[in-house]
Amino acid sequence: MKTQANEQSSMEAQLVRDSEQEEDGMGDTECEICKAFLTSSWTKDFDNLCDWYTHLLKKSSTGSIHIHVLGNIVTADPGNVEHILRTRFENYRKGKLFSVLLGDLLGKGIFNVDGDLWKFQRKMASLQLGSISVRMHAFDVVESEVRTRLIPLLLSVSGKQRVLDLQDVFRRFSFDNICKFSFGFDPGCLELSLPVSEFAEAFDLASKLTAQRVLAPSSLIWKAKRVLNLGSEKELKQAIKMVDEFAQRMIKQRREMGFSDTHDLLSRFMGTIDDDKYLRDIVVSFLLAGRDTVASGLTGFFLLLSRHPKVESAIREELERVLSATSPSPTDDRRFVSFDQMREMHYLHAALCESLRLFPPVQHDSKSAQDDDVLPDHTFVRKGTRVTYHPYAMGRMERIWGSDCLEFNPDRWLKNGRYIPESPYKYPVFQAGLRVCLGKEMALVEMKCVILAIISRFNIRVVNPNQGPRFAPGLTATVRGGVSVLGVKGYLLSLENGKKFIMNLVEILSGEAKVVDVELG
Repeated sequence: MKTQANEQSSMEAQLVRDSEQEEDGMGDTECEICKAFLTSSWTKDFDNLCDWYTHLLKKSSTGSIHIHVLGNIVTADPGNVEHILRTRFENYRKGKLFSVLLGDLLGKGIFNVDGDLWKFQRKMASLQLGSISVRMHAFDVVESEVRTRLIPLLLSVSGKQRVLDLQDVFRRFSFDNICKFSFGFDPGCLELSLPVSEFAEAFDLASKLTAQRVLAPSSLIWKAKRVLNLGSEKELKQAIKMVDEFAQRMIKQRREMGFSDTHDLLSRFMGTIDDDKYLRDIVVSFLLAGRDTVASGLTGFFLLLSRHPKVESAIREELERVLSATSPSPTDDRRFVSFDQMREMHYLHAALCESLRLFPPVQHDSKSAQDDDVLPDHTFVRKGTRVTYHPYAMGRMERIWGSDCLEFNPDRWLKNGRYIPESPYKYPVFQAGLRVCLGKEMALVEMKCVILAIISRFNIRVVNPNQGPRFAPGLTATVRGGVSVLGVKGYLLSLENGKKFIMNLVEILSGEAKVVDVELG
């Protein structure tokens, strides 16, 4: 046993030495990567940085690359992802690097801390988001937004030659929802007039400019600009000031009104935390997670659905089967669709998971190595190195998903008509391990409700659906210039009993579906 251990130790030591020699030598390939990054020459062949990274990771024999100029190892290897998020979890933290980069916006919120601060917020969030009353409050919020704003807005443009930015609609929808859920405040972004929200714009700008810090070749650049209050750092400071003022106003209002009998997230946390700055950091983190990720996920889904009408038809057929199976009698005007029945919609769930595979809202996520380490693919990681796993690239890897990895194919998730989950380390869209997303199930249900509400009423087609999206800088995936749809058309869903109806799928959120307009077939 001792001999085996010594051999193992010797092998690992040699591996580290070899890796260090490669790193110190900065081979030709790595130098070319750094040069391409610094000169932006990669933009000649790729519209998006994530697509260039995907190209590099596909070419790599290990599924990992080292961008020395950024001090960043990027990987698309599931074994490495499991090592980072589970096996050596304590070694891969957000660390000081990210707490500084993201600190002005996220402060000490859950996505920017480690150790006891992270454990405390994780425990609190788990208790709150797992509460039945909190979940019912979240669904009530979504129900109201769908019923009073989303459907009326789409009806207002139905059949008209009016261009609508679907991404903007989803961002407004999710921003209203998360503000009401988090603060108990309704910004009214999705009202028919589509008003400008200064807070939403400030939040967007702060997110965008914070993400640009991460891409800087040296932190000295943005730090100098921050000290001198110049350029993007001046804009960021102004945007964060507006976010801070809004959060402080909400906290003050809650203290004055009382919070013991209210259900929004801020009120729940205020029962335990007295530090207003800490409260601000926690809620801003939830705003970022609950708004941008849902909107991004819905945008990617409808981009793909526009290219694949057969998938849309299959979802409608599945919905018809569920509704028909639950109809007490052919003459009954009410159709009950419970959450249990929604969970039986395996094809819908598979289609949503497939769209998130190809267009994950968070395209990459980084940790900081606390000590030297060796990844399962034999990549040496020096202490202090940023290590990034890349869900966007992973979804496009033939070695992970097969030769049809670039195809939108919900059936890959189904076996005998039932959804079969994949390993979260192969599909880390919601992270994995101890940091797995606590709001995953709520986000999936919210997206499903929106999808069903739309496709049961409308045929939505994106302008130029086959044109690949160009992403704007940001902490979550945002399509540059938006996603235009033209001429939203109404759709009548038909039941096997011969009736045609437009279903008010908002009722799904409260556990039932109701026929509103019935036309005999």
